[in-house]
Amino acid sequence: MDVNEFRRRGKEVVDAIADYYENLDSVPPLSAVSPGYLYKIMPNEAPEDPESFEDIQADIKTKIMPGMTHWQSGNFFAWFPSNSSFPAILGDMYSSMFNIVGFNWICSPAATELETVVMDWLGKLVGLDKRYMGIKDDGTEGTGGGVIQGTASEAHIVVMIAGREKALERLKAQGLSEDDADKMRYKFVAYFSDQTHSAGQKAANIIGCKTHTVSTGDDLRLTKQALQAAIAADKAAGLIPFFVCGTFGTTNTTAIDDLPGIAEVAESEHMWNHVDAAYAGAALVCPEFRPLAAGIERADSFNFNAHKWMLTNFDCSALWVADSTHLVNALSIHREYFPPAEDSTSFVKNYRDWQLPLGRRFRALKLWFVLRMYGASGIRAHIREHVRQAKWLEEKLLADGRFEILAPTVFGLVVFRLKASAIAKSDQDTNLESLNKANTDLVAYCNEDGRLFMLSTQLKGVVAVRVAIGSSFGTQKNVDLVLDVLKESASRVIAEL
Repeated sequence: MDVNEFRRRGKEVVDAIADYYENLDSVPPLSAVSPGYLYKIMPNEAPEDPESFEDIQADIKTKIMPGMTHWQSGNFFAWFPSNSSFPAILGDMYSSMFNIVGFNWICSPAATELETVVMDWLGKLVGLDKRYMGIKDDGTEGTGGGVIQGTASEAHIVVMIAGREKALERLKAQGLSEDDADKMRYKFVAYFSDQTHSAGQKAANIIGCKTHTVSTGDDLRLTKQALQAAIAADKAAGLIPFFVCGTFGTTNTTAIDDLPGIAEVAESEHMWNHVDAAYAGAALVCPEFRPLAAGIERADSFNFNAHKWMLTNFDCSALWVADSTHLVNALSIHREYFPPAEDSTSFVKNYRDWQLPLGRRFRALKLWFVLRMYGASGIRAHIREHVRQAKWLEEKLLADGRFEILAPTVFGLVVFRLKASAIAKSDQDTNLESLNKANTDLVAYCNEDGRLFMLSTQLKGVVAVRVAIGSSFGTQKNVDLVLDVLKESASRVIAEL
């Protein structure tokens, strides 16, 4: 393919992408293929000779498209959103054009410096404390800063490594030799709640530390008191607390942990305090949500996924640390083929030392496009509209009389179920098993309808329905459809009892 054909084919692809988005709501959001479908219709080996662009385009339509679940559909309500936007797509096109491997400043100075700039922009936009800024107000280098990770799971791993480094340094400061301090690693314990994302446990598995899952109460929040009790028990057993994760907006219900209380405990126990705001952190662009996040200013690290609810295509997970020293010390490895910049300034950051891989894409470009083409006002409008839609759905479900809300609707997630009185026969009591089955069937019937996709979850043994509103391309009519399908499916469930 020469440049002239690329020019022609590129325009065709852009047209195909635009057509896809224009017609997305007319396509069932959930793929209906069976496992192994593609293996049966694809060749066993790569082609020996070149194939035409037309043949590949045809295969996209006939082979790939049937196996796609359409996350960008306005009728996709299953998991938290994976926002796409046209500005972000354009930024990604430029990133693909440059195709750099940006492991240090000299690889492409613009890539490093733009990331530092936009992460400070974004940090200020969500109201982060100045400790997290890479550049101080006077233009000098800050001790903290932001970096774009691939996912919140990667962010979890790198900050847990930084927390371990901090704990080891503290042991050595107390007089232990490096070897003796290293021997204490097996005693390190990380703390999560039973509502923390699975990324926390995976990070602990990778770095090889113990974990303590702290039970939450009826409000599904990690509290200061529960954390203190868990730490006391572990210290009595000779273990060393070193890391705790509080969550701003849990996956199941968007519960918000006791962040001020967790910060107080972390400070007294010299633990690394990480706040995972993967989904709900985007809401902090709206000042009205910031009181809910009291305590994040005391954390060692804070992370949210711009690729979830902030109009930036995957992958773009924004991580800030208040002090990058332990992170860089833990992950920095020098080789002669990593030449340093001759004039070191506050903008010369080697982001390879802030992440797991060496190479990194120019992800800051798409974030830059989004921040500039939407502006703060456009992003706030995007968030507020989804919150309005979620509260509207909550109101209509309650007005129906057959549903009950199981968790506060704070952001774009509505968590509910058919209530016992809706499925009870005469005055007979309805047990949890039958109630759970009714709500499992409710979700199954909604998905069977084919016009939308949603999921259930379990809250301490109770089956709950989750409707996650947040598509970049969704409108009120999509939420109207959810309500209609829920009502129809509820009637079917009740009629079949």
